[in-house]
Amino acid sequence: MSEYQIPAASVSYHEEIKKSTFIVHLAHTPNIEDAKAFIKHVNDQYPDARHNCWAHVAGQPGGSHVYGFSDDGEPNGTAGKPMLNVLVGSGLGEVTAVTTRYFGGIKLGTGGLVRAYGGTLNNALAQLQTSLKIPATYLVGNSDYALQGVIEQHLNTHFTVLNLDKQYGACIDWRIEIDLRQAEQACQEILDLTHGVVELKIKA
Repeated sequence: MSEYQIPAASVSYHEEIKKSTFIVHLAHTPNIEDAKAFIKHVNDQYPDARHNCWAHVAGQPGGSHVYGFSDDGEPNGTAGKPMLNVLVGSGLGEVTAVTTRYFGGIKLGTGGLVRAYGGTLNNALAQLQTSLKIPATYLVGNSDYALQGVIEQHLNTHFTVLNLDKQYGACIDWRIEIDLRQAEQACQEILDLTHGVVELKIKA
């Protein structure tokens, strides 16, 4: 798994092309269920629109199982697929785009529709703020209080620690959210650093 950009906030973008109104909606959707819920939300918001076309990459980019699209009544291949191509080309993950169209009386033709749906989505993406998604896992284990400082310093200095939670009792119970790609190395280095005393395990 590798890191990738995801939407940091939702975006709505409005554009008029030959009297047709296009309203693009972008949202962060980590999975297929969230994507479907967002598509339904937009459909409910614009029940009088002739078309609510959509596309999503509802997960890590690069996996075709997270792709989906619909022309929603537009000529086959003129809306959903061009939108999906734009999303895939952007490299974003966990994103859904829904484009609402109100017909203005002037037909755009198949080529015009492809350009309109792809172009308005590109323009909406230009306004989208993103954040970096790092593949993560958890390390769990316990240690004596005397080792707290050296463990914490080593982890924060040498690894991408996303969250570090400590529960204090007879000993310290550690729950460390870390970059998945560094997990095994972190376990080994803490084991070596504490001369075999502290054994962190990757939480399944």
